[in-house]
Amino acid sequence: MDTSESTGSGAEAQSDTPAAPAAPRHGWRRWAMDTRPLRRPAYRRLWSSTIVTAVGSQLTAVAVPKQIYDITHSSAWVGYASLAGLVPMVVFALWGGAVADTVDRRKLLLVTNSGIAVTSLLFWAQAVTGLESVVALMVLLALQQAFFGLNSPARNASIARLVPAHELPAANALGSTVMQTGLVAGPLLAGALIPVIGLPELYLIDALALCVTVWAVVRLPALPPLGQTVARRAGWREIAAGFRYISLHKVLLLSFLADIVAMVLGMPRALFPQLAAETYASYGEGLALGVLFAGIPVGAVIGGLFSGTFSRARRHGWMVIGSVVGWGVAVAGFGLSRNLWVALAFLAAAGVADMVSMVFRGAILLSAATDEMRGRMQGVFTVVVAGGPRLADVLHGTAGSAFGPRAAVAGGGLLVVVVMLGLTAAVPALRRYRV
Repeated sequence: MDTSESTGSGAEAQSDTPAAPAAPRHGWRRWAMDTRPLRRPAYRRLWSSTIVTAVGSQLTAVAVPKQIYDITHSSAWVGYASLAGLVPMVVFALWGGAVADTVDRRKLLLVTNSGIAVTSLLFWAQAVTGLESVVALMVLLALQQAFFGLNSPARNASIARLVPAHELPAANALGSTVMQTGLVAGPLLAGALIPVIGLPELYLIDALALCVTVWAVVRLPALPPLGQTVARRAGWREIAAGFRYISLHKVLLLSFLADIVAMVLGMPRALFPQLAAETYASYGEGLALGVLFAGIPVGAVIGGLFSGTFSRARRHGWMVIGSVVGWGVAVAGFGLSRNLWVALAFLAAAGVADMVSMVFRGAILLSAATDEMRGRMQGVFTVVVAGGPRLADVLHGTAGSAFGPRAAVAGGGLLVVVVMLGLTAAVPALRRYRV
């Protein structure tokens, strides 16, 4: 078995930043979010920019489907637009991971963040001129998601070069908490702003927020490839090499499978509208729908705020296993709940488990892979994270129609537990992994 697979302590798996022993924390600080990575100026700049863009990106995420629906009065076209964004994101995330392993990641971040900002300006221009073209919106959405696919692997892979290895879980918790906060605050802010300032201005706010990210990236240190990776070129051969690398390192393969199991079998969001209209109708359909969609992100934010309880754990494999099983149990409990507030509690618990899973799966990908492979690992990670919930929408929507929404949700949660425990028993690499 590869040493990086079993211990995560190979020389190449370490950060470029010198490690230092963790200072003991006492009292409430043991429970609160671990902020040690923010002492690193480069990481602090990158993270601070995320605070602004996490909300800004959600303004565009709300504005695009809203504008498409206003033009077409068809939810089907909203769904087609989502597909138009998914395909280029998948393609360019895989290619972008290979690119991130062959060029200076800072330069790649500058190009892609600038591209996303320009795309947001184009969204604003078409809205303010009253173009009302669904085709133009879908083209812009595809372009934006292509830039995102190129950007995300480079951004995530860079973290291991900005903080020492023992702070990777804390860094992932900080980043994930900000993103989950954006998922809660962004749509709420968009709903409040649209009647006041109008739809076009949401795109403009996002573009201005992205300027903050570009400035933060300008101030990062150079992040060129290490060692012999300088001479390589990004192409299909490099992408294939990344998949071969995953197949040869079981702990990496299982980290991806864990997320696929949790999201495909256990993400119930496609059934939220039906549950709000049927099971929780007595609470008011609008209120119920809002509560259901907010439950998981709110739980994730809570988990991030108290990430000091788990971010120092060394048995990263067991943390992933436990969090995925906990997700399945919470989702099953949600499916069995008839009271809206009990359902919210289960969804929030699922959100906490999802946060733990994100933190340690991200840490494993950064610490168990060599630097020359980190971009490609993050490219696959981006595809899995974005594609899993969309597959879940299809699966749960079909199962909900066949067996009823509550049975589909509860059954999906139980399947998560069974499949994850089966993988853990069959392949010991993940449960043996520690740092």
